[in-house]
Amino acid sequence: MKHVKTSTLAAAVALTLAAPLATTASAAGFIEDTKATLQLRNFYFNRDFRSTPPGGRSKAEEWAQGFIFRGESGYSQGPVGLGLDVYAAAGLKLYSEDDTAGTGLLPNAFGDEGPDGYSHITGTAKAKVSNTVLKVGNLFPAIPIAQASDIRLLPQTYTGGALSMGEIENLDVQAGQLRQVNYRASTDREDIGSTVGGTSDRFNYLGGTYKFTQSNTTLGLWRGELDDVYEQNLLNLIQGFDLGAWKLGANLAYFDTSDNGNQPLNIDHKMKSVMLSAGTGAHMFRLGYQHSDGDTSFPYLAENNPYIANYIQILDFARADEKSWQARYDLDFARYGIPGLKGLVRYVSGDNIDMGAAGNGKEWERDIDFTYTVQSGPLKNVALQWRNAMVRSDVAGNLDENRLIVNYTIPLM
Repeated sequence: MKHVKTSTLAAAVALTLAAPLATTASAAGFIEDTKATLQLRNFYFNRDFRSTPPGGRSKAEEWAQGFIFRGESGYSQGPVGLGLDVYAAAGLKLYSEDDTAGTGLLPNAFGDEGPDGYSHITGTAKAKVSNTVLKVGNLFPAIPIAQASDIRLLPQTYTGGALSMGEIENLDVQAGQLRQVNYRASTDREDIGSTVGGTSDRFNYLGGTYKFTQSNTTLGLWRGELDDVYEQNLLNLIQGFDLGAWKLGANLAYFDTSDNGNQPLNIDHKMKSVMLSAGTGAHMFRLGYQHSDGDTSFPYLAENNPYIANYIQILDFARADEKSWQARYDLDFARYGIPGLKGLVRYVSGDNIDMGAAGNGKEWERDIDFTYTVQSGPLKNVALQWRNAMVRSDVAGNLDENRLIVNYTIPLM
């Protein structure tokens, strides 16, 4: 793993910022449509384990500063438009100690606070014909069976190829292959892991969505294969409609996952996920249900954000045979004279967890999440977020957690 000191990190960021400015191309579209941003993310993480087992720790606590640069060129003119994207990220340790390390913000673990910083830089070549785009290189997959995570200091990224086709109105088709992953707190490219064990050097996917505009219905069909680990099919139905002043919605997802190749576990899993929503004015109410039906937990790519109703701040409620319910309420305070302030409170309860000889287990999590975005003045668009969670689990133990995050994105081009 490549670890760098503060001065090296600063140099890496500076070189990255200069790279798109040095790009030249004869086609005007390549330059004129280029855009670049620098995202600053300050992240404080504190997880209280409620008790200190022998040889264990009472809490995980770290504070870090992240720099995320994204440069996206336009496409050259002609039958085939060509372009290049540049991505660079750096993380600096502001506070960490051996006995509090291991929050996922930095490349370290409990007992070793690790280096002062870490960074990486990569690129993506792209080509466009009509409404079809091919990308090769660094990828941020955002499809239901592979959603790269961005819930710590730096985002998770992949290396591979992705094809997006939008030639037919209302039909979006996606296909690709992911070859390696750069996890959130790492600069190494490595084989792709899963939540049920096993690693592979390729994840193949194919699928898409079709929107029936008259009924406001979206149907999604997806298939993914983590070679020699698991294969997964997803059927997804999204429905929305208006009822007077209310906007109602439903999101139903059904995953069918089985073995692929030499996975030592016997994977035979069915995941049912339902999220219902009802919103009016400043208020949004949601109810979720999830059944993780199988002898293993729900298989998905390691550190991904799974496309299921009850994946929340700490838990995913996707253990073997687990059934869980969610109640959530969102409020937009702009309607009450505080524009920029939004908040939510959420509670999820799960039971029927297969714990083997220990019998059945249960768990619950309560979340409070507030975000305020400054609306004017010199700090305009600075976003401050507080995320608080409480977990009581027969499997994960008892946890109390606070995350304080400050985000600010600067447009550079």
